Amino acid sequence: MKKLRTFVAHVEDRPGVLNRVASMFRRRNYNIISLNVGTTHEPGVSRLTVVIEADEHVAHRIEANLYKLIDVIAVTDVTDAQTVDRVLALLKVRAAPEQRAEVLQLAEVFRARVVDVAPDTLILEITGTQDKIDGLVAVLQPFGILELVHTGTVSMQRGSTPALGAEHRAPIVAA
Repeated sequence: MKKLRTFVAHVEDRPGVLNRVASMFRRRNYNIISLNVGTTHEPGVSRLTVVIEADEHVAHRIEANLYKLIDVIAVTDVTDAQTVDRVLALLKVRAAPEQRAEVLQLAEVFRARVVDVAPDTLILEITGTQDKIDGLVAVLQPFGILELVHTGTVSMQRGSTPALGAEHRAPIVAA
């Protein structure tokens, strides 16, 4: 049965790595739902979080294919692990003076922050799960969402277990 699966990979922080990872998904015709990459606390290592829709068999193939890429240090499927997942979104919403108080109340309910105020619009910043962001979008839709942008999902396992434990990692050698 297909479901959204989240993979966390540590990769070498070098030009072209993201292109090689994305190309691997393209070549195998896997649709990427979300892709996020950024630096880590370890010099020369980036953390890539990718969300795709796949069954368990396909998920195992994806993990194996990622390991075949030379720049991939370690991969973990965190789909069934206890994780904290977050997405950041910015929403520009129409907010005429007579509607502004209502928009601000709704933003407060969802713990969204106002990051820009213009005479007839507000830009809100919200961080949370995709469901939380979708909820805010739904309640603001009647006011008129003029623009929406969000990051890909980032995911971290709860507790003291890192997503990529020592048993999964190749030693990192500083250049």
